[in-house]
This record gives sequence, C-alpha cells and structure tokens, in this order.
Amino acid sequence: MTDVRYMTAAAHELAQVNIARLKAPLDSPQLKDFVDALDPVNATADAAEGFVWRLRSEGGDATDIPVFGDSRLIVNLTVWRDANALTTFMYQGRHREMLARRREWFERPAEAVTALWWVPAGHRPTVAEAESRLLHLRTHGPTRYAFTLRTPYPAGASAPVPGEVAEGLGRSVQ
Repeated sequence: MTDVRYMTAAAHELAQVNIARLKAPLDSPQLKDFVDALDPVNATADAAEGFVWRLRSEGGDATDIPVFGDSRLIVNLTVWRDANALTTFMYQGRHREMLARRREWFERPAEAVTALWWVPAGHRPTVAEAESRLLHLRTHGPTRYAFTLRTPYPAGASAPVPGEVAEGLGRSVQ
C-alpha cells in the first residue's frame, strides 16, 4: 500500500524568503564580518540535509538582486525539503552565529520579513512571487498562502485570500 502522506510531502517543497534592511553599504567596515561570512554560510546551506535551491546572482549570492525596489534591502530566497530541514540549518553552526549578530548589520524590522509557502516539487520561486507572499503575510497574517515557522501549514497547494491587492505590485492577488 502506498503511503499518501509521503507522496503529498514529496510532491511539495518549502519555499522561504527573508529580507533585511542594511544599516550600511555592503562594502562598509560595519558589514565586513557579514559579507565575509556569506560564502561559508551559503556553502553550508548548499550542503545541508534537505536543502534544495537558493536564489543567487552571477556573484554567487543574492545581495545584488533587488527586492521591493529598495537598494538597502537584501533578499534570501531558498527552497527546502521541509520545515525540519530549514530549522536544522537555521539554528546550527555559522548561520546561528550570524543570527545572533543580525542587529549589528540590519535594522530592526517593523513588520514581517520572513514568509514560508509550499511549492510544487521542482518549482523555483521568483523574487516577485516572494514579494507577493510576504505582502500577503503582512496583510492577512499566517495562511496556507504565506505562513511562518511559528504558524506552519501542511504541504499542499495554496491560494491567496481573494480580492486583495498586493501593495507595490500593482496587481490583484487572486
């Protein structure tokens, strides 16, 4: 007999976006430790159990990829097998060390800066998709369309709350 739970989970992967507003330019002395840690932390992520994909430019990371039209914002967009794989990576080793120092490098956020959502296995989300999910989370709180680690939803298809306009994207989220 086929395990339907396994098939459902294998049919979807977990997308994750987080953004951060820099306190200084990337080439500033204030951000040197952050910039120096990017390649090693990304290499650790790439080798992590359950890691699937991450957004990167030709430079190897995503620090030069625009998000929300704001040059001071940087984006991290990844896909993982599931939430356990993501949290295992997040709270261990070098990434954990960087999390502990984030207030040195980034402004304190006033609204949600991280969103999760399920994607069909093999799908690679775009920055526009990530922006839409984050805006949806800010507007509606956690839903199947965009949620948080504290308020997770099971793997599966998701749809936005209909009729809402994703601010800054100029189109209706339906």
